[in-house]
Amino acid sequence: MSENEEAGEKTEQPTEKRLRDAREEGNIPRSRELATAAVFGASVLALMAFSGSMAAGGKAWMKSALSPEAGLRFEPNGLFSHFGHLFLQLMLAMWPLLLICLLASFLAPVAMGGLRWSNKSLMPQFNRLSPMAGMKRLYGAEAIAEFIKSLLRILFVGAAAGLVVWHGIRPLRDLVHQPLEAAIVNGLGFTLKLMLATGGAMMLLAAIDAPYQRWNWMRKLKMTREELRREMKESEGSPEVKGRIRQMQQQLANRRMMEAVPTADVVVVNPTHYAVALKYDGGRMGAPTVVALGVDETALRIREVADGNKVAIVSAPPLARALYREGQLGKEIPVRLYSAVAQVLSYVYQLRTWRGGPMPAAPSIDVDEFGKGGRP
Repeated sequence: MSENEEAGEKTEQPTEKRLRDAREEGNIPRSRELATAAVFGASVLALMAFSGSMAAGGKAWMKSALSPEAGLRFEPNGLFSHFGHLFLQLMLAMWPLLLICLLASFLAPVAMGGLRWSNKSLMPQFNRLSPMAGMKRLYGAEAIAEFIKSLLRILFVGAAAGLVVWHGIRPLRDLVHQPLEAAIVNGLGFTLKLMLATGGAMMLLAAIDAPYQRWNWMRKLKMTREELRREMKESEGSPEVKGRIRQMQQQLANRRMMEAVPTADVVVVNPTHYAVALKYDGGRMGAPTVVALGVDETALRIREVADGNKVAIVSAPPLARALYREGQLGKEIPVRLYSAVAQVLSYVYQLRTWRGGPMPAAPSIDVDEFGKGGRP
């Protein structure tokens, strides 16, 4: 055994069963960067698409919030209904943004591996309370990967935002000299550019993180050779058990076959190594049918059962071997052997009706054992 196998190193790719079990337990690849980028990017697109309607709704909400009815000062109990009305009005104004962000929050898990609900993932894992496990998370490979990801996040987002601010610093200074409405429009335009640049940087980071998280998930699910062998044994069954089942099936088939021998019309033998029992009922069968066949010990058992039940036994070595090779249990004999078997059955029927006098002569059967004029 190699050193890797002795050390239990996980070198084998996870099987479909292992992947399926992991998903059922709620263990699926996750990318926080992809989830954040999806929600942030969707919110930016929602603002671009519904900014007009949301601005109008926000303006109406602010007007209602800043100019309450004068009677509310003398009815403190009415403040609760007023605040509820304001909250509902705000939700109605922001519903496109909220709905799109909610839908986007499902995008990342669907893209990574689908939505999975598992009660097991909600159960407390007390092994996480181990100090050694905590140190491993702080200083292990996962911690290093998270640190590198944090650096990339700062680099990408900082570079994107810095470029937008660098190119827009002068227009920002000019906002103080512009009319209020123009300043608001230009300020919002600058904010939108900044958000688009930030969203693009986050998507770039997500494009790096998502494949890494999937690769890392597959790496953690890798199996040792022993685990792979154990799973194959569990899924396919132990070789010992399968062998025992096959043995029992063979015994049952042999028992049923022996029970059919007394119903046969003739047993064609080799004379010692092969035995094939045939039955023919002209009213129900199109051709003679094989009811039992075997070699060596099974052939001897067929002969014994046939002798005990007074079933005719005919020695025809080439025919017996041909029937054994080409015949199938419970099936009609091959067409090419019809003539030879007919001679055997004719001889058997003559024996049944013989009542004295010259005994019927055994047929001299000449049959091509292999069906092609020679050995295959």
